[in-house]
Order: sequence, then C-alpha cells, then structure tokens
Amino acid sequence: MTSADLLHVGVSKKKAKIASVPAYKRIAEALVKEIQSKRLNPGDAVPSERDLATEHKVSLMTARQALQQLASEGIVSRLPNVGSFVAPPKIQFNRLSGVLELSFKEEMLSHGYSPESRDISNTLTTSDGEVSDRLALPLRSKLVRLQRLFMSSGEAFMVETSYMAASRFAGILEERMELRSLFQILANSYGVRISYADEEVDATSADAKTAGLLRIRTGAPILRIRQVLFEAGGPVVYSVTHYRSDRHVVLIRRYR
Repeated sequence: MTSADLLHVGVSKKKAKIASVPAYKRIAEALVKEIQSKRLNPGDAVPSERDLATEHKVSLMTARQALQQLASEGIVSRLPNVGSFVAPPKIQFNRLSGVLELSFKEEMLSHGYSPESRDISNTLTTSDGEVSDRLALPLRSKLVRLQRLFMSSGEAFMVETSYMAASRFAGILEERMELRSLFQILANSYGVRISYADEEVDATSADAKTAGLLRIRTGAPILRIRQVLFEAGGPVVYSVTHYRSDRHVVLIRRYR
C-alpha cells in the first residue's frame, strides 16, 4: 500500500469517527471550545437554536439538544423567551486537604474571588433531636447557633449554620466573626484542637428562607454538606452548609 493510500485510509477513518459522533454533541463541543478559548465569556449570549441550526446545517431539534446538553452540565444557562448565556464557572471546593486547612476566605481568594460574609442570626437556642444526636447532648440542651451568608461581589454562594454547646461556647456570640475562620476562633479562644471531621454530602431543594438568602428560586436544587467536628473528647461542632449547586462542585477523593 502506497503512502497516498495510507493517507487516504487515515482521512477516511477520521471522517468516519467524526460522523459517528451525534451532531448535537459536535455542536456542544464546538461551543465548549469557544468558551475555553475565551471567545465566549461568562454572561455572553450563546448563538440561538436557529443560528446554530443554520451554521451546522442541522434541525432546530438537534440545535436545541446541544444547548440542553450544555445546560445540564452547567456550562450555559437558559432563560425562557430570552436566550442562552455562558454560565459563570463553578467553584471547586477541595476536600482533599482536610476541612481545617482552608477557610472560606482562603478558598475564595485561591479562585480569584473577593470574599465577603454577613451574619444572619447568631443566637442561643435549644437542640432538637438531630442536633442532640450529632453533638451527643441531651435533648433541649442550650446551644449557640451561628448562621452566616458567604458572598463575593454581592453574589451569594453559601449559607452556613453551626451549632455548639452553650455551656462551653456561649462567649463566641461576642466574637467578631466577619471572615474569620470558626476553626481558628475555637483554637485560639477555647483551646479546641480538632482531630477529625465527619461529612455527609447530598442534594436537596432550597426552602423559602434559604432560597431568599442565596437569591435562587424556592425549590431549586442545592448542595448540602452536614459536618461534625471532633476533638479527642468527642463532637464539638455540628454545621449544615447549603451551597448553590449552579456555582459549586466538590472534589472528594476515596481510596480502596
């Protein structure tokens, strides 16, 4: 077989491989390349279904499927009767280095964001069944509850609610939290040395209050992380954090 024949075979195989990829995927991949090359940036309008259909010589249904694929992956956001737009990139919260290594401030700064926080409700309360079980406390125990909203440039990212025994930590209500790490306050003011943490990650829907704080619709999917911090003597902090699922992805590594 001559070199010309080999070249012809190679070109034919490449064409066959391209043809085997569904048209909507090829369109989606082309748009991803536009975004990766910065020709399309967050907030920019994506070509309409009609424009994509004309450009790629496919049906409107195929063009719509390509945009739906990108929307399901969080790469574009679709607004009914308005159009599709490049979605802001998701922030990857790295759980590999341990929950005590990076504060929200440090994590956000590492992604190029300017972090902000706002206290929502720092108060004394009493424990219900779940919190009592998590902290190994009697039912109706007095608790400190800290609830904070974390933001960047006015955009809400997550709501964190933390519980701890009032008998030991009531004085934390006098602390200026701002962007200070709760772990640092516990270590510096109370001598707490966290040895490990248990975390549960799941998906849930935003209730009216959480939706209002995160500026999303009620019932929208959100990411929830329930965390218990332990020192040598047992659990000391139970926190529930709700993240906007359209703006976050959590990296978790597991070993066999």
